[in-house]
Amino acid sequence: MSHMLLIVEPTGQRRTRTESQGREVYARMQQFGESLKARGKLLAVESLASQSQAVRVHTGGGKPQVLDGPFAEAKEMIGGFFLLKCDSMAEAVAIAHECPAAEWATVEVRAVGPCYDDSPG
Repeated sequence: MSHMLLIVEPTGQRRTRTESQGREVYARMQQFGESLKARGKLLAVESLASQSQAVRVHTGGGKPQVLDGPFAEAKEMIGGFFLLKCDSMAEAVAIAHECPAAEWATVEVRAVGPCYDDSPG
């Protein structure tokens, strides 16, 4: 079963770090990814650029809308993700506890599955 760890960080947090602090945080996350890869748990990993480089698209109501970032109403942003191969949600949560980002962000654990399945877990 696949699970995703979403790194949910406060918007603007990256700007509070010096370049050396940012590089140190990034290196820690890369080391975490390498450890997951060595354990056979990592399917994919990516860091995401800030919301200032993002665009939101909505086509509801028959009228396409495009909103350029940054998004003033957003207090958090998805800063990256790890896609994992885990046997259970409990295993994915245990791995999330190991994630360095849990020190400065929220790590949201989500099972990967069809959007029509609203069953718990």
